[in-house]
Amino acid sequence: MLNTIIVDDEPLAHDVILHHLSAHKDINISGQYLNAKDALCALATSSIDLLFLDINMPELSGIALLKVLANRPQVIIISAYQEYALAGFELDVTDYLLKPVSAQRLEQALNKVRQKRKHITLNSKAPLTITLKIDREKHKIQLSDIDMFEAYGNYVKVWQGEKALLASSTLKYILQELDTSFIQVHKSYVINKHKVVALSNESVQLASGVSVKIGKSFKQQVRDII
Repeated sequence: MLNTIIVDDEPLAHDVILHHLSAHKDINISGQYLNAKDALCALATSSIDLLFLDINMPELSGIALLKVLANRPQVIIISAYQEYALAGFELDVTDYLLKPVSAQRLEQALNKVRQKRKHITLNSKAPLTITLKIDREKHKIQLSDIDMFEAYGNYVKVWQGEKALLASSTLKYILQELDTSFIQVHKSYVINKHKVVALSNESVQLASGVSVKIGKSFKQQVRDII
């Protein structure tokens, strides 16, 4: 999800943006503000991924707001004035849209946001190991050695080829500790994408020879593994 706020002194502009965003289920509206000063507090205290920003506003302009932000989220400027575009791109905004904004143009901007976020995620330093409690002792395990995690009652089986370690953990906790090399394919299974050798509509086959069933609710996200 992209936590998003809208900053524009025109209520109608909010309505237009919200209407277009209703078609995008990965957008979560965290706040709406009619001036930049009120938005500053939210940007300073909340985790915001995307900012829709007007330029011409009373007291504090959109450009001035961007200049005082220490950690900027991705920004899509929506303005009636084309002449501020250069200043916006100099501040590394993701896109600059002119009012009135069409649904198609907004979708193009959102796709830029998603691609930029994906690039940042893939290039961030990923964890190489995971630490799990096994037989009352903490063990550090190389993620590249793990084929999959399997929920097993109050435990999780950590599969490395044909060998399985029994970790005192939950699949939910482990998912939070993993990098993008792993993907959940079933409510009980999380697999290493690099270990996949074959894929069908119903199952994923790993290099170890194990076939893992794909849950109905996970089929959409699994189809592009290979």
